[in-house]
Amino acid sequence: MLPYIKVMKALIIKKPWIDYILDGKKVWEIRSSNTKIRGQIALIQSGSGMIVGECDLIDCIALNENTYRENKKLHYISDVNQMPYKKTYAWVIKNAVRYEKPKPYNHPNGAIIWVNL
Repeated sequence: MLPYIKVMKALIIKKPWIDYILDGKKVWEIRSSNTKIRGQIALIQSGSGMIVGECDLIDCIALNENTYRENKKLHYISDVNQMPYKKTYAWVIKNAVRYEKPKPYNHPNGAIIWVNL
């Protein structure tokens, strides 16, 4: 019997958004799709080849224009006059931690949102 191996998910996020998350300022990651993933995830800085931190993904909320506009302080997007996607979701994050020393990883071809570590 093979041993149980836990696969951690890693979310790819562009600068400056990843820094806002790791600095504890941004707790909603705005995306165009729902996610059922919950729990501890790693955070990859897009284009860097490095895992720079981790956090807990605790919820996913479908947003309407009012909720998006009224919660700018949670998602840190300056232009709140128009939602960025036809269907817009807030992936709710807490307990973000920046690694003292980022960790390299092998980026699979075609990965643009999630990487299995």
